[in-house]
Amino acid sequence: MGCDGGTIPKRHELVKGPRKVEKVDKNAELVAQWYYCTLSQEELRRPIVACELGRLYNKDAIIEFLLDKSSDKSLVQAASYIRSIKNVTELNLADNPAWKGDKGNTKGDKYDDIQCARFICPVVGLEMNGRHRFCFLRNCGCVFSERALKEIKTEVCHRCGVPFQEEDVITLNGNKEDVEVLKKRMEERRLKSKVGKKSKKCKAAESVSQQDTTEDSPGPSEVKTAKDDTDTNSGERKQIVFTKSAEANGSSSASGKISKASAGTTKRSIADSEQKSEAYKSIFTSHSSAKRSKEESSNWITHTAYYF
Repeated sequence: MGCDGGTIPKRHELVKGPRKVEKVDKNAELVAQWYYCTLSQEELRRPIVACELGRLYNKDAIIEFLLDKSSDKSLVQAASYIRSIKNVTELNLADNPAWKGDKGNTKGDKYDDIQCARFICPVVGLEMNGRHRFCFLRNCGCVFSERALKEIKTEVCHRCGVPFQEEDVITLNGNKEDVEVLKKRMEERRLKSKVGKKSKKCKAAESVSQQDTTEDSPGPSEVKTAKDDTDTNSGERKQIVFTKSAEANGSSSASGKISKASAGTTKRSIADSEQKSEAYKSIFTSHSSAKRSKEESSNWITHTAYYF
């Protein structure tokens, strides 16, 4: 039944073959990669950062993503390798003087040149619109075209003079092969950082243990100081004993001197009293002898008068 009424079906309507792959517009893809943030799908605005795989982001979007990872599962899976703000590098971009932005097309009646980019290579002058391969240096964040780095081979940044190696060069919005190479480098870099942190922790623990052992066991200088302290303590004790004995001897000598002085004073007082007594005796004898001489003279006068 069917196919009546003058209908003529074609082969592709009756036989189902393999579906054709839908082709993505290259211009639209380039605009999405180079002009919009990979995480928030908003227009790129400074400060602009790039991850270790070469994708462009707004710094505000990265900070919001790190603070709250429960917004969108697809975005979380796409940026799951970004664990901290240290995993992204802020880009040092050179402005394109020919870029006018939306100033010239306010009414929408003018043609927008997609190939005119906002940023250019500071060495060669190529526009960063996706038509040319660009890369940035992980050490300083300066952005150059791949042609500039190939034509002028140096180990120092052309713009700021910071030294770099081949591992520090990351291509922006590269193809699948470039992304795989960058993934391997990222994993190796993170393994090295983990090993370095572990070695630092081990060294710190060893240094702390060595300090504890040195504090517990005194060194030769500390032993010498301890001996000196014991010598000084013994010397001080000897000085204290000597001073005490000297004080005792001094007190005994002082008491002996005091007793001697008291004995000397008593002897002096006795001698003075004896001298006084002798003087008194001499005075008394002289007085008595004077009386006797007077009496004798008076008696002699009486006798002479009696005879005469």
